[in-house]
Amino acid sequence: MVDSALQQLRERLRGRVITAADDEYDQARRVNNAMIDRHPRLIVRPANSGDVMAAVDFARDNSLDLAVRGGGHSVPGFGTCDDGVVIDLSRMRGVRVDPVRRLARADGGATWGDFNAATYPFGLATTGGIISTTGIAGLTLGGGIGYLTRSLGLSCDNLVAADVVTADGQFLLASAQDNADLYWAIRGGGGNFGVVTSFEFRLSPVADIYGGPVFFELERARDVLEFYRDFITSADHQLAVFPAFQIAPPLPFIPPDRHGDLLVGLVSCWAGPLSEGPSMVAPIRDVAPVVAEFLGPMPYPALNTAFDALVPPGMQQYWKANFARELTDPAVDAHLEFGPRLPALNSTVHIYPVNGACNEVAGDATAFAYRDTTFATVIAGIWPDPADNAQNISWVRDYYSAIAPHSEEAGYINFMSGDDQARTEDNYSANYERLVAIKKKYDPGNLFHLNQNIRPE
Repeated sequence: MVDSALQQLRERLRGRVITAADDEYDQARRVNNAMIDRHPRLIVRPANSGDVMAAVDFARDNSLDLAVRGGGHSVPGFGTCDDGVVIDLSRMRGVRVDPVRRLARADGGATWGDFNAATYPFGLATTGGIISTTGIAGLTLGGGIGYLTRSLGLSCDNLVAADVVTADGQFLLASAQDNADLYWAIRGGGGNFGVVTSFEFRLSPVADIYGGPVFFELERARDVLEFYRDFITSADHQLAVFPAFQIAPPLPFIPPDRHGDLLVGLVSCWAGPLSEGPSMVAPIRDVAPVVAEFLGPMPYPALNTAFDALVPPGMQQYWKANFARELTDPAVDAHLEFGPRLPALNSTVHIYPVNGACNEVAGDATAFAYRDTTFATVIAGIWPDPADNAQNISWVRDYYSAIAPHSEEAGYINFMSGDDQARTEDNYSANYERLVAIKKKYDPGNLFHLNQNIRPE
C-alpha cells in the first residue's frame, strides 16, 4: 500500500482513518472478546455511506482483507483482522422513528440500546437481542433471536429494507421491491454480501413488559428443564421464557448469602397486556421453591439491559451452539452433567425458544432456514483470566459434544466460533445453494469473507 493511495482515501472521507501511528490505534483495534488481539493496517471510522464505499474500494483495489465492525460483539473476532482494513461503524449510530408508519431507520453502527432508547418513548419495539450493547447489524444479518422472537419473529423478519454497499463499491437498496435477492440473503445470511449502512425495521406496540429472572436451587434443574420443554411448546406466543445455568451475581434481589452460588433460572418476557402478566408467568414460579426473583412490570429496554454487566468488554470468550427440535431426556441428562460445571460468573448456558412467530415464516422465505426448530442452545463461555483459557474452552467443547447427538447438525450463526466454518452449509440447510448463487452475483471475489463464510463457488 503506497502512501499516495492512503492519502487519496483520507481525502475521500469525512470520517477518520486510524493507523498504528495514531495514539488511539490500540484502543480502536480492540473488540469485546479479549482473546482476539489483531493489528489492522488501518481502521476506517466512516461518517456516512459514501465513506463506506470509499473504504470498500480501497480494500478491494489494494487486495487487503476487509473486516466490518458494528457492535464489536463477534465472538470469533470477525470485526477485525491482521494487516487489513477494518470498517468500524461506531460513528454511525443514529435511529429515526416514524411512529405513524411504525417504522424505524437505524444506522449500521447502532446498538440495540440505541434503538430501544429511540423507540420506547413511542411505545414501540422490534425484536432485538438479549444484551443491549449488541449491534443491530450483526444480530439482524444472522437472523436475530431475542426476547420478542416468539411474538414478533426474528429481527430479520421485521427488516423492511436496508442500504447495502456491495463488493464493487455500489450503494444498493435491498427490499422486497429492490434487489429482492439481496434482501432475501441479508435476512440471515450474515455479513457475506456487503456492508449494511442502514436498516429499516417494522415496529410493533411493545412498551412495558412483565417478566424478569426467577432462580431456583441447582438440584431442581431437571424439574426446570422438563417443565420448560413442555410449557414452551404451547405457551402463548406473547410469552418468551428460557432457562439458564447461572452463578448468582451480587444483585440486590439475590440474598447476599447466595451470591456466588450456582443456580438454575427461568427468564421470562410477557409482551401482552400488563394486567395478564402475573397469571401468564405464574406457572414459572410454581416449578420449584424460589431462591430469588426480579419479576414484575418493567420497560422493555430495562429487560434488554438486565444482563449487560455480565458481558463487559475485555472478557475471554468462546461459544458453541446448536438448534434442537426437541429437548430429549438424553439432552436433559447432558445439560445436567455439564451445566453445573459453569466456570465463571460471566459464563452461562441459555436454551432460547425459536418457535411461535418464528415458525410461522416459511423456511425459504429468508436465508434463516431453521423455521421448524424449537430451541437454540448457546454455551457461552465468558471469563476474565486468560490463564483459564485452555480449561474453559475444553468445558465448552465437551458440553457441545455431549448435546450434539441430541441436536441438529446446525446452529445459529451468531453463536458460532471461529472454528465452526465447516458447519456453514449445515447452518443454511436447503437455502445454501441459493446463497452461493447470490454470493457469486454480489461478491464473486469473496471480499466479505471474514464471517461464517459462504464461498462463491
